[in-house]
Amino acid sequence: NNLWIAPSCSLLHSPQDLAVEEKLDAEIKSWMAFAAQKLVELGVVKQALAHGKDSVKEAIAASDAAAADRATNKKIHNEAVQKRVADLPEGADQRKSPFAERIKAQQAWMNLPVLPTTTIGSFPQTTEIRQARAAFKKGELSAADYDAAMKKEIAYCVEVQEKLELDVPVHGEAERNDMVEYFGEQLAGYCFTQFGWVQSYGSRCVKPPIIFGDVSRPEPMTVYWSSYAQTLTKRPMKGMLTGPVTMFKWSFVRDDVPLSVVAKQIALALNDEVLDLEKAGIKVIQIDEPAIREAMPLKKAQWDEYLAWACESFRLSSTGAEDSTQIHTHMCYSEFNDILPAIASMDADVITIETSRSDMELLTAFGDFKYPNDIGPGVYDIHSPRVPTAAEVEKLLRKAMEVVPVERLWVNPDCGLKTRGWKETVEQLEVMMEVTKKLRAELAAK
Repeated sequence: NNLWIAPSCSLLHSPQDLAVEEKLDAEIKSWMAFAAQKLVELGVVKQALAHGKDSVKEAIAASDAAAADRATNKKIHNEAVQKRVADLPEGADQRKSPFAERIKAQQAWMNLPVLPTTTIGSFPQTTEIRQARAAFKKGELSAADYDAAMKKEIAYCVEVQEKLELDVPVHGEAERNDMVEYFGEQLAGYCFTQFGWVQSYGSRCVKPPIIFGDVSRPEPMTVYWSSYAQTLTKRPMKGMLTGPVTMFKWSFVRDDVPLSVVAKQIALALNDEVLDLEKAGIKVIQIDEPAIREAMPLKKAQWDEYLAWACESFRLSSTGAEDSTQIHTHMCYSEFNDILPAIASMDADVITIETSRSDMELLTAFGDFKYPNDIGPGVYDIHSPRVPTAAEVEKLLRKAMEVVPVERLWVNPDCGLKTRGWKETVEQLEVMMEVTKKLRAELAAK
C-alpha cells in the first residue's frame, strides 16, 4: 500500500509521442519509447505487480523481442566500424610532430601577421537562407536552385571578410541548419524525428538527433562548400566541423555501448572528413567542442576517465593530418581552471574561447597554466547586437597581450555569428579589425 510507481525523473526532456513519427524507419522505431510510450510502460509495470506477469505477457514478449533484435540488428551493429575502433594502434591519436614544429610548418605557408584575425565559423542565418532551406526541404526549390542560393550567400560572406581583411576567413555555414544536426544527417548511425522537440533552456526548444547505431561517414560532408569558398579568396579558408563529444552530447545517444566508444566512432568519421578537406586544399580546420565541459560526469571521481577518452577522441579527429595543417577548436563559456591539463592535452594548434563577458578573467587561468599552444580569446560579446567601442575591444586585447605571448595570440569574436544581423556583424568586426591594426602598428614600431 506504500508503493508508488513513477518515472525516475521528469519527462520534460523526452520527446512527446512516438506514434506521430510517421517517417521514422519502422524497425528503428520499434526500439524506442517517447514520453507517452514510457507512461504506457509504467502501466504495464503496475499491471504486472497487481495481477502477475501473465496479465501482461504480450507486452513483455514484444519488449523482449525488440531488445533481442536491437542486440544483433545490422542497422545498429557495423562490424567494419567496430573493427576500426578496436584495431586503433597505440599512439593513433597523436599528431606527427609536436606543436613547436607544426606551428613553424603552418606559418611557413600561411604567413600570418602578428595578432592574426578570424571568426568562430558561422555568419548571420538570414530570413532568405531559412526560407530557401525550408523551400528545398518541402520540394518547392530544386537542388540546383538551392545550391545556387547557398553559393550566393557564401560568396557574399567571403566578400565581406575580404573587405574587412580578416586573415583566416570562413564560408559562413549558410547551408547548415544546426552544428550537430547538419552532420548527423550525413552520418550513418543517426536518425531524426519530425516532432521530437524537447526543452533546451528557458523557452528554447531543440530537436536532437538520435544516435541509434554504429557511426560512420558514407561520403564527404563539407568539402564541396569549403572548396567553393576557397576559390573566392587567396586567404586560407577555414573548414568547420563539430567535434565528437559535442556530436553525442547534443543528441539522444544509444545506451548499449559505452559513450567512449560512441565518441571514438564519431571521431574516426570526422577524421575521414579532415583528411578529405586537407586533400582538397583546406588546411585550416576547426573542430568545435563547446560541450566538453558540459559532458563531464557529475561525480568528480569519474572526471579523469572521462577526460582521457574525450580528449583522445578529439585528437583522433585530426589523426594523420600533416604538420602544415592547422587544427583549431572552439569552446564556449565554461570554467576551465580545474581541467586545463586536459584541455592542453587535446593539442589543438589554436583554441578560441569566450572571454569578453568575464573581462578576460578566464584567460588568466590559461596564462597561469602557461598554455603551450596558440589562443584566441574573444574580444567582444556576440550574444548582444550592440557594437562595442574601439576602447572596449582595445582594453580586452591589451589585457590578453599581458597574459599570452603576442606571437601566440589570435583575435576573434567570442563565438559564432549565426544569431546576429549583417549590419551589426560588419560593424562589430570593423571595430575588431581597427583595434587589431592599431596594436599591430604599435608592435611593429617597437
